[in-house]
Amino acid sequence: MTEAHAANGNRPVVLEVRDLKKHFPIRKGLLQRAGGTVFAVDGVSFSIAHGETLGLVGESGCGKSTVGRTILRLIEPTSGSIRIDGRDITHLSKTELRPYRRQMQIIFQDPFSSLDPRMSAGDIVAEPMRVHRTAAGRDVRKRVAELFERVGLRKAQMDSYPHQFSGGQRQRIGIARALALQPKLIIGDEPVSALDVSIQAQVLNLMLDLQREMGLAYLFISHNLAVVEHLSHHIAVMYLGRIVEFTDKRTLFTKALHPYTESLLLAVPVPDPRVKRAKRVLQGDVPSPINPPSGCHFHTRCPYAVERCRAETPLLREVKPGQMVACHLR
Repeated sequence: MTEAHAANGNRPVVLEVRDLKKHFPIRKGLLQRAGGTVFAVDGVSFSIAHGETLGLVGESGCGKSTVGRTILRLIEPTSGSIRIDGRDITHLSKTELRPYRRQMQIIFQDPFSSLDPRMSAGDIVAEPMRVHRTAAGRDVRKRVAELFERVGLRKAQMDSYPHQFSGGQRQRIGIARALALQPKLIIGDEPVSALDVSIQAQVLNLMLDLQREMGLAYLFISHNLAVVEHLSHHIAVMYLGRIVEFTDKRTLFTKALHPYTESLLLAVPVPDPRVKRAKRVLQGDVPSPINPPSGCHFHTRCPYAVERCRAETPLLREVKPGQMVACHLR
């Protein structure tokens, strides 16, 4: 089993994931016979402490969002374990899982499609409280008003509908809804990618303020390295269902060791036309998760690949203090 631990220090661990796998069977024909398997998540391990953010990055299709949804049990895992505050929730029934759903919430990528257009903004934020019976009567509206003010919305906007808000305001409603049950863990599935750059900064700063005030743990999923650098304490880099590098953000941006991480960093544009640096364009296409390459999944595109990379799967191991890499050459 591969492992990746956040440098938690004395902080209690909120989320612990071990060897998480999610494989989707492919059904074909009228009889829906098995026609293959999509290896979406293939053995992912990490932990997140109270008040910390883990950034999960990688190309589209690498399995980032599937990791987030599997942790929340919106998708059932194929194998592995998910622990919230030390309690294994992997195989809990819906009834047994209900108290733990209060402790983990999600902010979705699209701030419009994630909100019910038939409900007012106030009712959207109040719904989790009513479902879980954490507040009733006038207390619900009072709590919703407090949440609106905390995320930068006016109390008077509680009776408005999603189409009456801008994209940034809708995402603030989504954040308020995520906070309604006072969770310990929030999973952000590319929560700012659909917003303008100036609005992105406002939402990210809001998330940072909320983390400092409430001690929230974040799993922040994104393909934008600049955004991840701004928000995260530690970063895990995924490629084709596996974590290939895990370290703190400063080390990743200054001393990345995995060839895939290096390529991602070199692809980030420098906002200064006078600065020139070497460019490395990855050769070939991302392999299909239905038929991933043997050995190291990245060897088909890696400029340093050797025969061992094609035959043997590299384990994610600590090569420097606090830095874990899945590469035979490190």
